[in-house]
Amino acid sequence: MKEELMEEAYKMSIENAKGNYNAGGPFGAVITDKSGNIIAKAKNSVVEKHDPTAHAEIEVIRKACEKLKTHDLKDCILYTSCYPCPMCLSAIIWSNIKEVYYGNTKEDAENIGFRDNAIYEYINGKNKNLLSLTNINREITIKAFEDFKNNDKKIIY
Repeated sequence: MKEELMEEAYKMSIENAKGNYNAGGPFGAVITDKSGNIIAKAKNSVVEKHDPTAHAEIEVIRKACEKLKTHDLKDCILYTSCYPCPMCLSAIIWSNIKEVYYGNTKEDAENIGFRDNAIYEYINGKNKNLLSLTNINREITIKAFEDFKNNDKKIIY
């Protein structure tokens, strides 16, 4: 039974991706609980929402967190139509999802025009022309970090 629910969730992630050419690309995602019950589903809506962070995985994480009223999705499984980009991988890790099933590879995404590889190169210390990062005013900004560190009511996620 669980395998059937998993298959249904995976097929739904693919269905969300199909025909989504003008809204943001052929990407869809679904989050289930460990039993395979669907919690949320989403498609890429970058173009539609004018939001570069509105990838299917980000959108489905947002919906699942809102529905479950938590920022911790440790008991959830993510199904996605493609290997997650660096931003989505980070969001998946931040949300504590430990299990992800994907269809297309990052090379498949590159072959249809998506530039995830440029980000991976940047992260790996290559392609430094992609972005300029400059550290400024740390002596000012570090104070908020020190206050947070010393606050006994802080919540670490």
